[in-house]
Amino acid sequence: MARTATRLQDLQWRIEAAGYDLVAAIMSVAPIDGASAFGGALFKLVGPLTSAHRTVLRNLRLAFPEWDDAERRRMARRQWENVGRVLFEFFLMERIMADPTRVELIGAERLAEIKASGRPAVFVSGHFANFEILAAAEIKAGVEGVLAYRGANNPYIDQRMRESRRRYGVTLFAPKGAQGGREVLTALSRGISVGILNDQKYYEGPLAPFFGQMVRTQPAPVRFAMRFGAHLQLGWVERTKGARFRVQVGETMFLSPDGDKLAKIDDGLRQINEFIERRARARPWEYWWVHRRFPDHIYEALAKDGY
Repeated sequence: MARTATRLQDLQWRIEAAGYDLVAAIMSVAPIDGASAFGGALFKLVGPLTSAHRTVLRNLRLAFPEWDDAERRRMARRQWENVGRVLFEFFLMERIMADPTRVELIGAERLAEIKASGRPAVFVSGHFANFEILAAAEIKAGVEGVLAYRGANNPYIDQRMRESRRRYGVTLFAPKGAQGGREVLTALSRGISVGILNDQKYYEGPLAPFFGQMVRTQPAPVRFAMRFGAHLQLGWVERTKGARFRVQVGETMFLSPDGDKLAKIDDGLRQINEFIERRARARPWEYWWVHRRFPDHIYEALAKDGY
């Protein structure tokens, strides 16, 4: 029975991978702006029909309690448009990065300073606009790095996604988990930078404020920076028009030399969450509100209140 189940699972994965290949083939000849716009229009239409839409509305209620329901629904649809664009743009990334007019880099001098310092950087960001652009732009600027990511459940699709990223310059990967942690440590010890999106659900670790709530926050970026003396570098992506982007290399976080290790970690996580919240507030239509970032009991309370 177990062997049969394994074979059926493998068959399902292969069918899904075939569908992925079909979409990739179509996207390879589709116009970049047209494909991105189509993805945005499609998800703006179907996103509100999915179960994830309720999560989006609940997150917006927690983040912007001063908004009325109409404003939250309007913003939810706008963020679905960005989600659709990003999903379709994944298949277009090689062509986007090959066009020098599509990605503007602000703060290139900071990347040059990091490279010249001989010290690695821990790049910290969130799911802003098309976040795939950030790692690709940094590597294109000459900063060798490892992208910490959550692998796809389908191993065939995961391999295709790795190969796709490799084609536009992102060549080193570190799946999240114990193995990924070891890979990141090895990279940092060799002076190779790492990139982490630090705004997903995390069930362990310290609590830090986020949109007025205390949420479990991944401490890895701060721990890595402290252990290896790495730059703790903030950055984000903005969509300027269609499939065109602005990559912003922000400030380098300062961790106080005073206090014990746990206090420094708490301070670092507070700064990271403040940064992510600040950017999400500045351009809420470009932030991924589909993640259940807040504690489960908060969502349960909203559900009891009819939200």
